Amino acid sequence: MKQLLKYFKWYEYLIYFIALTSNIVVFILTSSTDYLNLIASLIGVTALAFLAKGNVVGQFLTVIFSTIYAYISYNCAYYGELITYLFMTAPIAVISIISWLKHPFEGNKSDVEINEIKNKEYILLGGLSLVVTVVFYFILDALGTDNIYVSTLSVFTSFTASYLMFRRSRFYAIAYALNDVVLITLWVVKTVQNINYITVVICFIMFFVYDMLGFINWTKRMIAQRKIKSTSDD
Repeated sequence: MKQLLKYFKWYEYLIYFIALTSNIVVFILTSSTDYLNLIASLIGVTALAFLAKGNVVGQFLTVIFSTIYAYISYNCAYYGELITYLFMTAPIAVISIISWLKHPFEGNKSDVEINEIKNKEYILLGGLSLVVTVVFYFILDALGTDNIYVSTLSVFTSFTASYLMFRRSRFYAIAYALNDVVLITLWVVKTVQNINYITVVICFIMFFVYDMLGFINWTKRMIAQRKIKSTSDD
């Protein structure tokens, strides 16, 4: 418990507290009865808190969040989100668990070694993301997905972010932040129709904050890891 209390900085606890309380307060004020939405939101922000620190615990929680979120998306006919999170985000999170555990920094399992991928791989990623997005568009169209264009854009940003997460690149956070903006748009539309989905909107707003924090943290840790490596090499 003492180690956990020291693990996060004071402002990280503050952001986490705001994330949790905002979801719970909005849930109560709207007299919502969709407890699954609230549970998914709380698990999601907790996962992001650990991912922002490069801790593999966040990947385990991502698998749980993805499963619940996929079910919520299914009920809203957001089949793009269902397919993306159940058959892409969750499996990649499982693969990422293995990758992160195999690449701890200096043997510390709670601190993944940050990877810098080459420009050629970014080109490959762009091509893969484009192909996956085009294929998914036709699948989503056949399924009668609501807000298909925004849902298709979500596929692109989710795939890109998941790939970068698996490859342990700090730019995963930027890609996920873009995905958060897309998802906020999707769920605002649903919230206008049903106020119970406001907790999902709040969830992704906090995701955006955490992804920005994650990019800052990962950048700082990358610089620190470089210094430690250069010192040990000398």
